[in-house]
Amino acid sequence: MQEILNNENNQLLTNSYHCWLQYRKLENAEKYSKIASTIAVADDTVVINSAVNELKNALNSMFDITPSVQPFPTNEYSIVLGTYESVDLEEFGIARELFSNLNEEGYLLKYAENQKQVLLIGKTDQGTLYATFHFLRILQREESIDDLEIIEAPKNQLRMMNQWDNIDGSIERGYSGNSIFFNDNDFTNDLTRVRDYARLLSSVGVNAISINNVNVWDIETNLISEKFLPKVKEVADILESYAITTYLSINYASPMELGNLESADPLNEEVEKWWAEKVEEIYSYIPEFGGFVVKADSEGRPGPFTYGRGHVEGANVLARALKPFNGKVVWRCFVYNCLQDWRDRKTDRARAAYDNFKSLDGQFLDNVILQIKNGPMDFQVREPVSPLLGAMKDTNQVLEFQIAQEYTGQQIDVCYLIPQWKEVLNFDTYAKGEGSTVKSIADGSLYGYKHSGIAAVSNIGDDINWTGNTLAQANFYGFGRLIWNPDLTTDEITKDWIHLTFGNDPKVVEEIEYMLLHSWRTYENYTAPLGVGWMVNPDHHYGPNVEGYEYSKWGTYHFADRDGIGVDRTIETGTGYAGQYFEPNAKVYNSLENCPDELLLFFHHVPYTHKLQSGETVIQHIYNTHYQGVEEVEDFIQRWNSLKGKVEDWVFENVKDRLQRQLENAIEWRDRINTYFYRKSGIPDQQGRPIY
Repeated sequence: MQEILNNENNQLLTNSYHCWLQYRKLENAEKYSKIASTIAVADDTVVINSAVNELKNALNSMFDITPSVQPFPTNEYSIVLGTYESVDLEEFGIARELFSNLNEEGYLLKYAENQKQVLLIGKTDQGTLYATFHFLRILQREESIDDLEIIEAPKNQLRMMNQWDNIDGSIERGYSGNSIFFNDNDFTNDLTRVRDYARLLSSVGVNAISINNVNVWDIETNLISEKFLPKVKEVADILESYAITTYLSINYASPMELGNLESADPLNEEVEKWWAEKVEEIYSYIPEFGGFVVKADSEGRPGPFTYGRGHVEGANVLARALKPFNGKVVWRCFVYNCLQDWRDRKTDRARAAYDNFKSLDGQFLDNVILQIKNGPMDFQVREPVSPLLGAMKDTNQVLEFQIAQEYTGQQIDVCYLIPQWKEVLNFDTYAKGEGSTVKSIADGSLYGYKHSGIAAVSNIGDDINWTGNTLAQANFYGFGRLIWNPDLTTDEITKDWIHLTFGNDPKVVEEIEYMLLHSWRTYENYTAPLGVGWMVNPDHHYGPNVEGYEYSKWGTYHFADRDGIGVDRTIETGTGYAGQYFEPNAKVYNSLENCPDELLLFFHHVPYTHKLQSGETVIQHIYNTHYQGVEEVEDFIQRWNSLKGKVEDWVFENVKDRLQRQLENAIEWRDRINTYFYRKSGIPDQQGRPIY
């Protein structure tokens, strides 16, 4: 890796490797050159030092300047780094009370004209680091700093990345190469990429990470043993220097696997003692350790159900062990019986999270956080918001997204997910009446949660560009910016990423922005229609397989027959799932007339001739959208080809190759889906297009 990055002939790859932290040379560098010549530092912490190093690297790259680093105060033109406690703000006419309304990660960016200094002042050193990255975004976009005055703080407390990395070096649902953390059943020897990943995470405000897969197998169980804890510490120290807290996913059966106990029963005194001692050992290595991420009693993973216990007992035994160290338990709500009989139309996986957890509200300790997927199923291209979000007013909740495109093209197909996530965050649950948005649940303000936030499954690996498809970097960047401030618009986030990654050429900005903003709907058009989901190849989840749901031996998921399609989730005749929502959402989803078209088949089984609100019949909508999706991918290819010579050659070829593979995928989806439903329904395409 380092050989590649150091080779001048591979400079273009280096740009892709640096993602949005490329720090291109600026054409108008002279307007910043004086201020960039000196860095005045008022604190000496590992986090502040990371900020200083980032500034030095960036200023050297953008201005060909090697800035001097001096202690604050200084009378020279300078960039000042410090906290509000270490810098005499009154000297700059700033009241210290300004910081009283900011949380611990907030900051002030200000150009002090009289002193000719730019202030990057955090409430803590974390805030100073975030201020530094914000300032560097301003410089990269070549914006004026003459009137610079920004006061900012993150809206969400926990902003977390979940790695699904295995210790053998593979990544479950990974589409960008192998793990940057692990290799050959051990930690990787070279942690350079881990440090660069920390920089990328911190630059968009991510402040926590679980470094291993939620499915914890035999060897991964040992990550909390003395064999691996020294190496976990090495990684945690790097991450901590960028204000990122390390978590570990654990095997619930660890007391048996590591402690040789006969049971992992959470109410067993020996088990409770074992966890308490294990947690104390972990903190002796990693004092700033965040806690555990737990997947239990789902998809064959062990949990408290084995012992006749429930989620409360299972989570609380861990929480009690972590409590003295301010550690947290992130307990995933992705639980369902994978051996359910899908021929029974009353059986509904979508109900699982709500049915398992709603009645447990108020019983978890206050350092337990329930992690809830954005939808009730599994990161489909279209599904409703999970009804569990907001349903538990006395239980901490974290919203979970998936940046890895498991069901949305696997970083082969372009599928920009920020528009989808914005819809989720802005969705009104009506949990406390109108205005009870998902984002107000995630930020803790609706119910006053002690702990809350947003997490996501990472999309990075050891590919040179981190994300396989260079355009998939936009989902990584966008996730961080969006969870820092859910009120940012999709357009703001998109334009920022393009400018930072590709520069300011209007043609490049226009075409990439168009592709990104249309890509989610395009992917939806040529895949699963109207919210039905799941029509993918089992196990690997890429490409069409209309009856390919994992548990299809018990019947198709979508219940298509000769007369119609869709899942009846109504209260009167179906699974009753629609009734899990607060009113008026329950009434809207339960109503065939009022249910939004894009979710119709998620909630209702209807004839192929049923007319949508758009005026199309269901079957014609299927034909039309699948043809339209292919045409849109062809348009993407033309738009991208027009950028040849305007973006780096390696990036151009990388995206061009992915788009060609996407087109092949879209054509296969179109032909398989349309043929299947033509044969099911016997109704031809009104436009007379060929059905293969």
